[in-house]
Amino acid sequence: MNHIFIYITNPSKTVAKKIAKMLLQKKLIACANIFPIDSMYWWQGKIVEEREFTLLGKTADKYFPAIKREIKAIHPYKIPCITKIAAEPNQKYQKWLSGQLEKP
Repeated sequence: MNHIFIYITNPSKTVAKKIAKMLLQKKLIACANIFPIDSMYWWQGKIVEEREFTLLGKTADKYFPAIKREIKAIHPYKIPCITKIAAEPNQKYQKWLSGQLEKP
C-alpha cells in the first residue's frame, strides 16, 4: 500500500478538527495532526497574511480521490488547498497505518 500525507489549510482550528474527525470516522485517514501556521499568499491581486491551521493526515494513496471529494463538500474556502505528499513510513508504523485504514 502506498502511503501519503494529505496537507490541507483551514481558516480555524475548529474547521480543521471537523474535517479531521469526518475523515477519521470514514476511515479515510488513520491519523491527523493539526497545527497553527502563518500563511502569506496572493489573493485577488494582493498579498494576504493570515493565521491558518494545517491539517496533516496520514493515509493511503488510493483514498485520495475520496478525501478530495469529502473535503470539497464541506470546506469553507472557495479554493481549498488539498495536497498529497509521498510518504515512506518505517515498517512498523506502515503496518499500523494500513491496519487503521481497513474497513470493517
